[in-house]
Amino acid sequence: MFSFTLSEACDSLSLRLLSGIAMQTVTLSLYRFDRILTRGWLLGQMALARRPLGRMPGLEFWKLCGSGTGEGFTPRPNWAVWAILGVWRDARHAREGLAQPPFARWRARSDEACTFTLQPSAARGAWSGLAPFAAHEATGGASDGPIAVLTRATIRPQRVWRFWARGPDISARIGQDPNVAFKIGIGEVPWLHQVTFSVWPDVQSMAAFARRGPHAEAIRAVREEGWFSEELYARFRICGVTGRWHGQDPLANLSTKEAA
Repeated sequence: MFSFTLSEACDSLSLRLLSGIAMQTVTLSLYRFDRILTRGWLLGQMALARRPLGRMPGLEFWKLCGSGTGEGFTPRPNWAVWAILGVWRDARHAREGLAQPPFARWRARSDEACTFTLQPSAARGAWSGLAPFAAHEATGGASDGPIAVLTRATIRPQRVWRFWARGPDISARIGQDPNVAFKIGIGEVPWLHQVTFSVWPDVQSMAAFARRGPHAEAIRAVREEGWFSEELYARFRICGVTGRWHGQDPLANLSTKEAA
């Protein structure tokens, strides 16, 4: 089964760290709230959850995010889907932290939730002036097997309209790509702070998508016209996923591809 392959990969990395060097662990937790009253509670949590996150042992960087409609790649907010990104000192702190509020509280009140557990293999750029992802040498050159990709950008206000003129077309093309196994768009501030998260069977399929079509055209425009005041790109090994999204295992499509 695919889940066994993922576990083997991360166990192998752990064995290479017996020297005692901790490996950073990243979690992306997604939550869907279908009930209106629960959504109101969640809006309050966007302020109240900050204190416990800021005091959580081993949590070195975190962000609370909303999403757009559809799969998140639109400027219209989706009041049902929210996310917490966590960057942890190591896997132990991640496991212990995810069992505590606000993660546990959001999970209990949500109608559906899932968490991706990741290890950084490459990263460049900044997020809120920081470089949150530390790619360890044990994962730095890894390119075999499935990967997750996260991009984050702060859009210059004067470039917002041009960015969102491109965004939905890029999203549609990602959805048509037979290789993408999972994708979602989230963000800290509607319109201006955007995050994309996607899962691919390997580096090659992700790179092939990035080099063609509207995505490649948008990247050229970013460079030539200076759309972003800050941007970040990170790639991860996938250690596993818990929960369900849209009624299924978020990595079900990867399982199908591997079986084929």
